[in-house]
Amino acid sequence: MKLAIPNNGSMVNQHFGMSKSFVIATIEDKKILNIEEISSSELQHQHQGLADLLVAQGATVIITGGIGAGALNGLKQNGLQVIKGASGEYKKVIEEYINGTIEDKNLICNNHGEHHHE
Repeated sequence: MKLAIPNNGSMVNQHFGMSKSFVIATIEDKKILNIEEISSSELQHQHQGLADLLVAQGATVIITGGIGAGALNGLKQNGLQVIKGASGEYKKVIEEYINGTIEDKNLICNNHGEHHHE
């Protein structure tokens, strides 16, 4: 099976829609067989485009930090399982998934980092 994580270097990117890249991890028999980094810089905030890219890569599970409702719904509509609220180094997060210790923290962002001043 394959899972995808938005990354910022070696860390889980805390804003799914702004991630410039994702790591795709191939896992079999509770072992990481391969980790590949793919670019998504041209798809930032394009929810369906990101979902299509990850489906095309063969991902069935997405592990992310924060994610907006639009992106979350787009992923779920494409049959992807989404685990939210992950943080830290993505390799450790993959190990948590393999070991069954990762928690879905139900973290949904309701804005895009916009600041409103009165």
